[in-house]
Amino acid sequence: MSNQPGSSTAAEPYQPVRDAPAGADEPGDDGSPAAPVEPAPAAGGTPPARAPGAVVLALLAVGWLAAMLWSTRAAITSAEAGVTAISLSAFALPGVISAALVTGAAVALAATNLLARRGAERVTLRFAVAVGTGVLVGLAAAVVINLTYFDNATTNVIAGTTAAAAIIGGAVAGAGNARVAGAIVAAALGALVFVVAFSRARDPLFDLFGAGDTQESMVSAAKWVSRSESLLAGLLAGLLAFGYLTWARRRAGRHDPASPAPRWPGYLLAGAGPGLLLLLAEIIIRVGGRSLLDLAGALSEADAVAQTSLGTSRIDNGIWVLFVGALTALIAFGRTLGPAPGDDAEEAADR
Repeated sequence: MSNQPGSSTAAEPYQPVRDAPAGADEPGDDGSPAAPVEPAPAAGGTPPARAPGAVVLALLAVGWLAAMLWSTRAAITSAEAGVTAISLSAFALPGVISAALVTGAAVALAATNLLARRGAERVTLRFAVAVGTGVLVGLAAAVVINLTYFDNATTNVIAGTTAAAAIIGGAVAGAGNARVAGAIVAAALGALVFVVAFSRARDPLFDLFGAGDTQESMVSAAKWVSRSESLLAGLLAGLLAFGYLTWARRRAGRHDPASPAPRWPGYLLAGAGPGLLLLLAEIIIRVGGRSLLDLAGALSEADAVAQTSLGTSRIDNGIWVLFVGALTALIAFGRTLGPAPGDDAEEAADR
């Protein structure tokens, strides 16, 4: 019996046909075997997002913390301070704590970026490294305070509270999205610098808002000056947060077009972040620095009233910065959104 073309012979055993992977060793157009296709990366194996410019933010934050520590030491150890060293320490404590909180977060971001460069990372490992970095920053700041300040109970309170703030800042940076955390650090640092620079404009603003010889006019002018400062600080924080996230999105798009872009909740959180950090710093001050605040308030009735008034003012400032910053960042993000593609098609069809 002759073999017809296409028929199988009895001598040839049946071989089951298995489906080969698509694109695997398929011949090319010229008949040559194609190069093997690399397997696609597994889902979830994309490199983790990094906070761009984290090293620069860390250097700026460390410099700001050093400036706050130096100015506090200069005020406490000045010859004019005398018995008011406790009061001056209490007045300077919020600036040091806010700077330590931001510095711990900024340095932690720079450290976790090193993990992100190695590829996919574990969330637990990132958080542990961020907290460990905050511990190192806090210990370094505490050692500097103990070596350069007077060795007394006030110094120990400042050192311990500063270390705690740096550790909490590192934990905050390691717990969330790296880009959003970078935007919060950049915006908070800008807001802190602005508040110090704004102090030079307070006296002219007091006159502008009608401060006179009466106590009532002075209190009214002080409220308007404080509100103006908070409003401008929140506006600046929101713009800085929006600018940082926009820059990070464009930078990530150039390196990886498939990288997900931050959505509106990220911009909202980034704008509100500086205010949240200020409120968190106030909690740290009232818990860790309670003994120092009590000592300062016990000096006189005027000091007690001043400490209470300053604490209330700091809370109001944090709330203003939170809401104004969040609203500013969200509005700025909304202005970048264009109409959906379907809307353009519908408008063209209507015409």
